[in-house]
Amino acid sequence: MARGEDRSFEITVEMLLKAYACGIFPMAESAEDPSLFWIEPEERGVLPLDSFHLPKRLARTVRADHFQVRIDSDFKGVIDGCAAPAPGRQTTWINDRIRALYASLFEAGHAHTVESWREGKLVGGLYGVSLGGAFFGESMFSRETDASKVALVHLVARLRAGGYRLLDTQFVTSHLARFGAIEIRRSAYRKRLGDALTTEGDFFALGTEISGAEALTWIAPGT
Repeated sequence: MARGEDRSFEITVEMLLKAYACGIFPMAESAEDPSLFWIEPEERGVLPLDSFHLPKRLARTVRADHFQVRIDSDFKGVIDGCAAPAPGRQTTWINDRIRALYASLFEAGHAHTVESWREGKLVGGLYGVSLGGAFFGESMFSRETDASKVALVHLVARLRAGGYRLLDTQFVTSHLARFGAIEIRRSAYRKRLGDALTTEGDFFALGTEISGAEALTWIAPGT
C-alpha cells in the first residue's frame, strides 16, 4: 500500500479530484488525528457493475420498499452515520478534514449520497465520489437491518442506468464480497479507471427518487 502523509498544506477540491483520477485517495488514522494519508493500494477493490450479485431475500426487501431511498438529501447525516461507532467498529478514519473535504466535493456536485429512510428517520446509507464514468465508494452505515444493503442496490442501479463503467470500493470486505466485489492489481485498476474517465456518467439518470421495483429493472429484471 502506497501512502504519503500530509500535515501541512490545504487540500483543495481540484487537488482531490486529480488524486482520484490518478487512483489515489486520502484517509486518516483516526477521527482525532488531524493528518491525512494519500493511499494507492497494491490490490484495489472493485465491484463489477455487470456482475453484481443480488441475494433473493434482499431483492424482496428492495421490491417491498421497506425503506424510502433518497439521493443527496442529507449529506451531513450520512457522513455522521459513517463516522459513528458501530458493532465491530469502535473507531473511524473520518476526521474533521475528511468531513470538510467531502462536504466541499458535495457542494461542487462530485460527492453523492444514497440514503435509506424509514418513518422519517435516516437509518442507513452510503456516500462516494463521482468523476467521469467512475464512482468511488467511500463509506456506508446501517442502523437497521439491510438499510445500507438496500442503498447499495439502488446505487448500482443508478450507476448502470447512468452509464458508469467503474464502481471502486477501495478495499474488499466480507460484506462487499457477498455482492461480487473483487480485488485487482494496481496496474489493472489503472486501466479500468482510465477507461471510465473517458466517459461522463449521469448520476441523476433516474432522477432523485425511484421505487425498489424500478431499481431492480436495472439489476435483475424479473426478480
